[in-house]
Amino acid sequence: MKAEQNDMKPPRGYLNNTFLKWSAMLGWIDMVDTKPEIPQNIEVFNDLEFKNTEQRSLFLDIYREKDIGNPTPLIIFVHGGSWTKGNKKDYLIYLLSYAEKGFVTASLSYRFSQEAKFPAAVEDIICGIKWLKNNAVEYGIDSNNVAIVGGSAGAHLALMAAYTMGNSFGIEDCDSGPASHKVDAVVNFYGPADLTTDYAINRKETRFFIGADYNSQPDKYLIASPIYYITKDDPPTMTFIGTLDELVPLNQTNTLDQLLKKVNVYHDYHILKGWPHTMDAVRPVNNYT
Repeated sequence: MKAEQNDMKPPRGYLNNTFLKWSAMLGWIDMVDTKPEIPQNIEVFNDLEFKNTEQRSLFLDIYREKDIGNPTPLIIFVHGGSWTKGNKKDYLIYLLSYAEKGFVTASLSYRFSQEAKFPAAVEDIICGIKWLKNNAVEYGIDSNNVAIVGGSAGAHLALMAAYTMGNSFGIEDCDSGPASHKVDAVVNFYGPADLTTDYAINRKETRFFIGADYNSQPDKYLIASPIYYITKDDPPTMTFIGTLDELVPLNQTNTLDQLLKKVNVYHDYHILKGWPHTMDAVRPVNNYT
């Protein structure tokens, strides 16, 4: 899947987080519809089981045009939620929007930190990719044209899946066939890329995800970091982050940008001035992205 340059100008942001929060409380921010109606021309396949784990079965949803013809590029969405919460319906606005543009779209569930520690969630996303590619013919998917998109913790998982070709990560536990989990592009919405920084190791969400503190198992934090796997063979990458993000600092995505450029991997990097974490929930940013 070829990455395309976004020629739109980013929407004007806010002076600081205080002004942003007051604007939200006063209803001055135009938010996206998180529960849009399913258009009549879109066909939905809900709750397709792609993996059975000790903790629970995992499911995915697929969206596509009813009159789909030739094999069509696939966009996979991975929701965020600090690796502890969230729902595969969280990106419904994107799933439907891109399905109406002619793509097949899919969203995955994965195990949370309270159910299983790293690398369980990464393994689940990889298994979901493999299931979709192994069932490509049935759902009209072009298995050679696959992109993965994630937000926050979901972006971390998307980057891990995209950059770990050649690493096992429990692939033998997947319930699907022989297709690889290779993707052709990855989109990172404000996801952490290096879990070995002071910022990351001091966050309770990271420790809960890893299942240990940094001092006791530093190597585990390293192998849970997408930047650890960057090579010249990684797929084109697109990143969005706001300068008011209080959860993922800019140095996370700046480091990702530097390392990708060092090995000549295409990186379309968007720093949106005056916007916070989960900024794509606001309509102007959503339209831009």
